[in-house]
Amino acid sequence: MQRAYSLIQIALHWIIVAMIPVQYLTGGSVERTHHAAHMGMEPDPWDMLQHLVHNYCGIAIGFLMGLRLLVRLRGAPEETPKSLASLAARALHLAFYAAIIGQASLGFIASYLTFSVAPLHVAGSWVILGMVALHLAAAAWHTLVLRDGTLDCMTRLPGKTTAE
Repeated sequence: MQRAYSLIQIALHWIIVAMIPVQYLTGGSVERTHHAAHMGMEPDPWDMLQHLVHNYCGIAIGFLMGLRLLVRLRGAPEETPKSLASLAARALHLAFYAAIIGQASLGFIASYLTFSVAPLHVAGSWVILGMVALHLAAAAWHTLVLRDGTLDCMTRLPGKTTAE
């Protein structure tokens, strides 16, 4: 049986999952607003709103991911990976923490300190997108091929069994 996650871990996971697409859908507005400003034009109000949503949602994701990391670190000690697959899963999860917290930090720096890190922020978005694709592929593999209940860790409330 897979390790059970706490209710706070499950909630933080799914809140962040819901917020990540917002970042991809609003990210283009940042370039458009900056381009308009550099051309001496007034940015489109819709782009300005999306730009604000992108910034504040990114800050929230960084905060929530940091909180999620703290909850994970305060939890029970993790088992030593027993296979190459479990080692890869652990590595991907740790990489998610680093990449998403790093991405939020770069976005904050680009928005409020220096725009010179913006290319790294854009590159980071592609890295995270690739990691999400890998994570989804692994979830599909566990659910559709192995049928091992791995996904139950993040889709069932703690203490619930399949018979309930």
